[in-house]
Amino acid sequence: MATRPANAGASGTGGHRAIRPERVGDRDEPEITGLAWLPVLVVLAGVAAGMFIAWQGSKYAGRGAGVVGGALLVAALARLALPARYTGLLSSRSKAFDVLALTVLGAAMLAVAISLP
Repeated sequence: MATRPANAGASGTGGHRAIRPERVGDRDEPEITGLAWLPVLVVLAGVAAGMFIAWQGSKYAGRGAGVVGGALLVAALARLALPARYTGLLSSRSKAFDVLALTVLGAAMLAVAISLP
């Protein structure tokens, strides 16, 4: 008959300490300051303005797409130039990935704007 260790109580751990895996929120991230909302708001305002221009009719769709593409390129530039504590919601992954993704999306929108009559 097997004996249980004396410290194997009702906790169910069998006398061993449970190893807690590292959570995603445990890493050291910069604190988001009040100014971190400014680049995001500028980009959102540019995208909203472009969508509003495109909404005016098919005649203005190219201009609206150009404004949205320009806003995304401004977002890529802001993510590249600003330190991490001022980028706020513009930083979702690594800096290189964010800049590449925003640049590709902005260039694609500008290509759409150029191709529209």
